[in-house]
Amino acid sequence: MMNTSLTIIQMLERAEKYFSKKQIISRTTSGKIRLTYADFGKRVRSLSSILNKLGVKRGDKVGTLAWNDHRHLESYFAIPSMGAVLHTINIRLSAEHLTYIINNAEDKVLLIDEGLVSLVEQIKDYIPSVEAFVILTDEKELPETRLESVYHYETLIAEGDSSFQFPENLDENEPAGMCYTSATTGNPKGVLYTHRSIVLHSMTVGLVDTLALSESDVAMPVVPMFHVNAWGMPFSAVWFGATLVLPGSNFTPKILAELIESEKVTMTAGVPTIWLGLLQEIETGNYDMSSLTRVICGGSAAPKSLIRLYEEKHNIPFLQAYGMTETSPLVTVSRLKSYQQNLPYEERLEYLAKQGLVAPGVEAKIINENGAVAHDGKEMGELLLRGPWITDHYYKEPEKTAEAIKDGWLHTGDIATIDGEGFIKLVDRTKDLIKSGGEWISSVDLENAIIGHEAVFEAAVIAVPHQRWQERPVAAVVLKEGFKGKVTKDVILEFIAPQFAKWWIPDDVIFIDEIPKTSVGKFLKRELREQLKGRSVENE
Repeated sequence: MMNTSLTIIQMLERAEKYFSKKQIISRTTSGKIRLTYADFGKRVRSLSSILNKLGVKRGDKVGTLAWNDHRHLESYFAIPSMGAVLHTINIRLSAEHLTYIINNAEDKVLLIDEGLVSLVEQIKDYIPSVEAFVILTDEKELPETRLESVYHYETLIAEGDSSFQFPENLDENEPAGMCYTSATTGNPKGVLYTHRSIVLHSMTVGLVDTLALSESDVAMPVVPMFHVNAWGMPFSAVWFGATLVLPGSNFTPKILAELIESEKVTMTAGVPTIWLGLLQEIETGNYDMSSLTRVICGGSAAPKSLIRLYEEKHNIPFLQAYGMTETSPLVTVSRLKSYQQNLPYEERLEYLAKQGLVAPGVEAKIINENGAVAHDGKEMGELLLRGPWITDHYYKEPEKTAEAIKDGWLHTGDIATIDGEGFIKLVDRTKDLIKSGGEWISSVDLENAIIGHEAVFEAAVIAVPHQRWQERPVAAVVLKEGFKGKVTKDVILEFIAPQFAKWWIPDDVIFIDEIPKTSVGKFLKRELREQLKGRSVENE
């Protein structure tokens, strides 16, 4: 067989050649901008030519601090296609972590959304590798800024070479992109993606039994493009010629609902908090959601109650997916097998509420101190992964690499079970499991049960010290508007009691206004533990 290289260049060229009339719809500060893939290809090549003039060479890192819009999408293809490395920077990180990862990556140029310039101004004196700043804006003039060596993106695009030729000798194993973990403790860890890994991952996103992204889709990635490449959707959508809807900055559930209705979005992807907010919006507003054929949910486990409402009340298929920065990220999807489609809905829901089956191309195993766990859906162990889009090292971090990658397997730190059908269910992160009297309690299962109550908007369960049992679960609950002050601890505990053994039931329920979250929308339990520090449970 021919040994041809798998590169991002081929993905762009296919879109230019076969889907030149298809559109990218980008919501910006001045409204909606519509580009064809023909327009897009020319702008991508112009950007590559300008970055080349700014001194970006093969292997150099170019950082982006940007939302989901057409300019950020152009960088996804312009930077790796010229042989440089796309470094998507999580804008929600602290100034300390932003400084760390820009310096660790040694970014040479930063592309910055106009609304995020102040973030970079705070750290400009501490990022010596950066030689130029390019501002992404709809305005014709640059904003006032304390940054130096600043350029206007659209001016550069107009001056660039729209027929720029990409290098012909790019190797598929060269780095094409990099992301950093969101780091709840210590500094973020960098993960490099190769052209080959991105192409293979993108192909898998299009499989019918995974996310089934295809040319006929109108795809709207809500998950940020600075978070694991928006789960690979931008790369796949362009390669396959799908219509792309990019929601831009400062979107609300109302804006998302309006985009779905007006652009006839068929698939969209985001974290559970996004879908909780959208659900509230479509239940109070009057929107036509009939175009949606699936909602993809990842980042953390979605409760059964949320899945049920989307599927039964609104007739919108709801798919859970699982992955990590280290896995590009797609690992599993909760797709039912053909013979499971005929099961009663409650039985189907049991499977849909799990993280699902491992995607083709990835291998997984779950082990504990006794070896491989039983396929009974009960025995817990750590999830280990390997495959062509699973990282084999952390960037410049040999010690952390040695901790996480052993004998060719990535040790995820996620505790999981696997059932007789092969469906994987995440039980918890290693550090979030609750050990009570020598037995493990899953905070995720408790959280999902509590969120099933009609009055509950969000719930997080953490361990607190206990003199006799070592640890006991305590629930922090955010109530929906209209229920605050009307729901008690006993109401919540009575609601979940039938679902669990007595010793699993939390010893306390604390009502709070907001649960602290990480930069990617996951519950920040470390901070929650700090808030509740000293609340030792003495109950027997």
